[in-house]
Amino acid sequence: QVQVVESGGGLVQPGGSLRLSCATSGFGFSRFDMSWYRQVPGKERELVAVITGVYGSTNYADSVKGRFTISRDNAKNTVYLQMHSLKPEDTAVYYCHARWTEHYDYWGQGTQVTVSS
Repeated sequence: QVQVVESGGGLVQPGGSLRLSCATSGFGFSRFDMSWYRQVPGKERELVAVITGVYGSTNYADSVKGRFTISRDNAKNTVYLQMHSLKPEDTAVYYCHARWTEHYDYWGQGTQVTVSS
C-alpha cells in the first residue's frame, strides 16, 4: 500500500528554523517528482518547492526562495524541507506530494507549521 507521511511540524518563533520530513513507501520513489505544498484556511493550496525524480532539479516559490531547501534521500524514500528565517506568513499546513506522469500522484495528510512569538 502507498504511504506518504509528513512529520516535523510545530511551533517556532519568527526567525527560527524547522525541518519537515516526508517518509514514503509502496511506490517507485526515485521515479517520482516530489513537492511540498502549503495551505492556510480560506486560501488555495500553494506550491512551495519541487525536486524532480529524473535529475533532482529544484524550484521554489518566490516567497520562500533563499530561505527553504528541498532535498531527497532515495535510499530512504524520504523528502525533506529545511526552513530557515521563518516568518509568520509561513504559518500553514504543509503537504507532501508525489507525482509520476499525470496518472500517478499521492498526497500526505499534512503537518502544521506555526510561526509566532
